[in-house]
Amino acid sequence: MCRGLLGKKLGMAGVFSEEGSYTPVTVIQLGPCVVTQIKSEMTDGYNALQLGFGEKKDSRTNKPLKGHFKRSGDKYFASLREFSVENPGEYSLGETVATSDVFKIGERIDVSGVIKGRGFSGVIKRHGFHGGRKTHGSKCHRIPGSVGCSAWPSKIIRGKKMPGQYGSTKKTVQNLEIVDIRPEENLIMLKGAVPGSKSGVVALYKK
Repeated sequence: MCRGLLGKKLGMAGVFSEEGSYTPVTVIQLGPCVVTQIKSEMTDGYNALQLGFGEKKDSRTNKPLKGHFKRSGDKYFASLREFSVENPGEYSLGETVATSDVFKIGERIDVSGVIKGRGFSGVIKRHGFHGGRKTHGSKCHRIPGSVGCSAWPSKIIRGKKMPGQYGSTKKTVQNLEIVDIRPEENLIMLKGAVPGSKSGVVALYKK
C-alpha cells in the first residue's frame, strides 16, 4: 500500500454530525495522483512510488521532464513527490492511485505543507513578544530589547529570538483525523487546520 498522496488545499468548512455537533474541517482535493516512477530495493535501494499531481502546460515543461513523463502517459505534472510503498510490484506506470485505497474515515494522518510567507517580521509578530509599555514616555513599544551578553561570551547566542524572515517554510501537522472522504469528487476532509494557503500543494502521510 502507498503511504501517502498529494493534494491541493481548497479551504475550510464545517461539518455537522447526526447528533448536531459542529466540526471545523479543511477540505483537500486529494489527487488524482499518477504513478510516474517506480523505485524498488533492487535497483534504487528502497521501495517507493513517485507520484505526479496537478497538470502543467507543455510550454512550462523542459525536455528532461517531458522524457520522464512520457513513460507514464501524455500528461505533464506540476508537482512530484515520493512515497514509500510495501510492494512496488503491485503498481504500474501511469496508474492512478485512488484516495479510498490509501486512507479511511476515522484514520489519523500527518499533513505537510509550506506555510504562508510573511516577509521580514518583528519579534512581536514572529515570536509572540508582548511588547513594552505605552505610557510615561517609554519609547520601547515593539523593539526586542537587550540581546547581547556581558563581558563573556561577548556575543549574541545562536538561536536568539530576533526579527527576521517569517514563513515560507515547510511545516508538518500530526494526528489530523479524517472526518469524511468523497472519492467521486477526489475530496478529503480533515479535522482542524492544515499548513499553507488556499490552492497550496500539501502531502498527506499515513501514520
